[in-house]
Amino acid sequence: MSTSRQLFTIPLRPIVGDRFQPTGFPNLGAAVYDRPVLDGGWERCLLVESEQSMANRLEATMWDSPARRPIELIARLPHVRVVDEDGEFLTSSRLEAHRVASAYIREGTVGDTTGVEVINERLGLDDDRQRAPYEIADGLFSLDPMVLIHGVFLSHKDFPGQPKVARAITAFIEAHDVREVHGGGVKKDSVLTGQTEDRGSTEGYGMVPFDRLEWTAREIVLNADIDLQQLRSYGLAEPEIDLLADLARLELRYLIEGGLRLRTACDLALATDRVVDHSGEELPSADALEDRVRRAIDGLAEVAGSITVTWGKKGKKGKKG
Repeated sequence: MSTSRQLFTIPLRPIVGDRFQPTGFPNLGAAVYDRPVLDGGWERCLLVESEQSMANRLEATMWDSPARRPIELIARLPHVRVVDEDGEFLTSSRLEAHRVASAYIREGTVGDTTGVEVINERLGLDDDRQRAPYEIADGLFSLDPMVLIHGVFLSHKDFPGQPKVARAITAFIEAHDVREVHGGGVKKDSVLTGQTEDRGSTEGYGMVPFDRLEWTAREIVLNADIDLQQLRSYGLAEPEIDLLADLARLELRYLIEGGLRLRTACDLALATDRVVDHSGEELPSADALEDRVRRAIDGLAEVAGSITVTWGKKGKKGKKG
C-alpha cells in the first residue's frame, strides 16, 4: 500500500425509472445544497445517503442477521457478544453505534469482571495519560478488528483518557443537478370513507390524501474514501494492516453488488461495468477479496477469542458470578 487514500466515485442509477427518495433529517427534510461546476456556475445537489447511514450499511455486509453472528468468512475474528442473564443474544460490538464503547458492553460482566474493566485492561487505559490510536490498536484488534475500520470513541468517564479512533472508511451518496418531482396519494378506507368526531385520521380511519416529494438527477454517485495512511498509522504488523484494508474494500464490494435498496422509493444499482478508484485501479471482485481475507486470517500468528458479556435487566449492572 503506497498511497495514502483509495478514493472512489461510483456512478449509480435508480433500478426502475428515474425517480428516487433521498434520506430525510428531522426539522430539515432532504439536504439540498449547491456546488460549483466547471463553467463557473452552480448546480443544485442532494445528499441521498449520509456518512453515518453508509457506515451502518457497510458494517451490515459483514453480519449475518438471521443467525445473529458475523458472516462465516470472518467468524474467526474476535468481537464482543452481549447476552442477557438467560444467555439470549442481545447485541454485539458489530451492531452497536459505539461498538466496544457500548453501554451494554461497558455495564455488562464477564464472569466476575465488568466489561469496562476488560476493555481498560486490554487497551492499557489508566489515569496517567491519554492514549493515541497506535497505542491501543493492538488491544482493539484483540477485541474486534472491525473497530479499527469503523472507529470508536471511548467517551464515557469510566474510560481513562477517553481515546478516540476515527473511521478509516467513509462513504456517502450524492445526486447532482437535481429536480423535484411532486406527487401524492391517498390512504384508502374501504369501510369508512368519511370521518366522524371520534373516528378520524388520528385514529387511522377515513380517506386521507397526502403529498409526496421525490427527485430526479443528472447523476447519482457513491463516494468512498479508504484511509490507508490511517491503517498504517496503527503500527500493526503488515499482514494485519493489509487484512483491514481488504475488509474495507470487501464491505464496499458487498454493498454495491448486494443492491442499494436504501428505502422503498430509493432502490439503486451500479451504472458502470467496472468500479475503479481515482488512480484507475479496479476494485477487486468479491471472490478475489474473500480469498485474500481468508488467507490473511489463516496467516495471523494469533487470533484472540471473542468475548461474551452478560448484561442485566433495567436497574442492574449485569450478573455477577
